[in-house]
Amino acid sequence: MSRELYKVFEYRFKGLPVLTSYVAGRILNAAPRGEVSVTLDMGLSEERVVVEEGYAVVRGSKVRLEDLETVLEDDRAVYAVINGSLRKLAWYSAGSYYKLRCVAPREAPTIEINGIHMHRVSGITPWRDSEAKVRLLSVRRGDRVLDVCTGLGYTAIWALKMGANAVLSIEKDPNVLEMACYNPWSRWLEDRRVSIILGDASRVVEELEDGSFDKVIHDPPRLALAGELYSLSFYRELYRVLKPGGVLVHYTGQPGYRRGKDIMGGVKGRLEKAGFTARRRSEISAVLAFKPR
Repeated sequence: MSRELYKVFEYRFKGLPVLTSYVAGRILNAAPRGEVSVTLDMGLSEERVVVEEGYAVVRGSKVRLEDLETVLEDDRAVYAVINGSLRKLAWYSAGSYYKLRCVAPREAPTIEINGIHMHRVSGITPWRDSEAKVRLLSVRRGDRVLDVCTGLGYTAIWALKMGANAVLSIEKDPNVLEMACYNPWSRWLEDRRVSIILGDASRVVEELEDGSFDKVIHDPPRLALAGELYSLSFYRELYRVLKPGGVLVHYTGQPGYRRGKDIMGGVKGRLEKAGFTARRRSEISAVLAFKPR
């Protein structure tokens, strides 16, 4: 593969405590002095925080209570504790606004880009949304999986949990990967079985070997933002890199559904032109496709 098309992203979880409005509220309720058990990793574990006059001790860092009051102002925001200061995990870059968004007090967050969340959050959590997509893929022990559009890494992580031997994940946006480094629920991306490529998937996949993957999970941004990842030429490349009998799950969402647009139908039709046998799986807004043996 030409190194001009990509670079390997070495994922490193920052390991910082993170706070949401739920956690900040519990700490403030223990004021002026007390001790409280809270989650500092969005529900993955519990830790003790000591509250003293005017501040809370969070993993050895003194955080002013008045700063915690600001966390209460946005119940969807996530803050990292860095040397006693709070940093909201949201920033502008290249004209876009990125935000790690809390969806529930003790659940995996999603990421929003310009206000558009990258996982289903209505009636389901981002973690379970990703699980459903990978379960549809029927990953088996020893499979090699291609994960197009890493995001926060949840589908790659679920592929490992379900038995994949190796996952190659591709992400174009370095801001998304930087956000994943702050996210406690992304920390399993440190697993050596996961390789992350920072590059344009529409070009990177062209360089992959024929029949080199057992399964492909394709979870791109919406069509209006990444049309090249919905093209017939790209689907032909996905078909080429899959082994005979391989399976593809292509998440589409339902943008424009109320206006009569059928994005899923268009995807299904182009996948079939590329050689796949495909069918709708409307319950998770995806198309399930198979490469004939």
